[in-house]
Amino acid sequence: MTTHLALLRGINVSGHNMMKMEALKAMLENIGFQNVRTYLQSGNVFVDSEEDAAKVGFMIKQEIFKVFGHEVPTIVITKEDLELCFKNSPFLKEKDVDTKKLYVAFVSVALKSENINDLKISQFKPDEASIDGNRIFIKYAVGAGKTRFDQKYIEKKLNVTATIRNWNTVTNLLELYNG
Repeated sequence: MTTHLALLRGINVSGHNMMKMEALKAMLENIGFQNVRTYLQSGNVFVDSEEDAAKVGFMIKQEIFKVFGHEVPTIVITKEDLELCFKNSPFLKEKDVDTKKLYVAFVSVALKSENINDLKISQFKPDEASIDGNRIFIKYAVGAGKTRFDQKYIEKKLNVTATIRNWNTVTNLLELYNG
């Protein structure tokens, strides 16, 4: 049995794709997932399953559409993905870094470091980004709400599915995996 973390994009945000976490938890248990736990209202769900990550993501996405009628992109990651956020983030190593400006975009496929050129990040200066496999580390100069370098932009430029989490959430999700 493996613990998977499903990152659901765009639920319970600004009144869109609304679903109660209790209902989501019950739905996932009904299709066979065990030890279902949610974190926050924004779509972070731990499930235990014998299935691989791709199958888990497909099952969750399909069942959400069936039960709630919402098309919700779902990315399933592992504890290792979260650990690599701490190990590989170039911004975390900076002196006096403000972690409130750090984010991680989790993407549906592994990227190559040269994909950073496709993002044309220079047009978003002083925002910064760095690619590491299926993660894009982001440091916003002002904040996530004041930039055009967002999940929609990343998806369009790289032709991937993406969902972004702030550093505080990444930290708490890893603690939940460990605890």
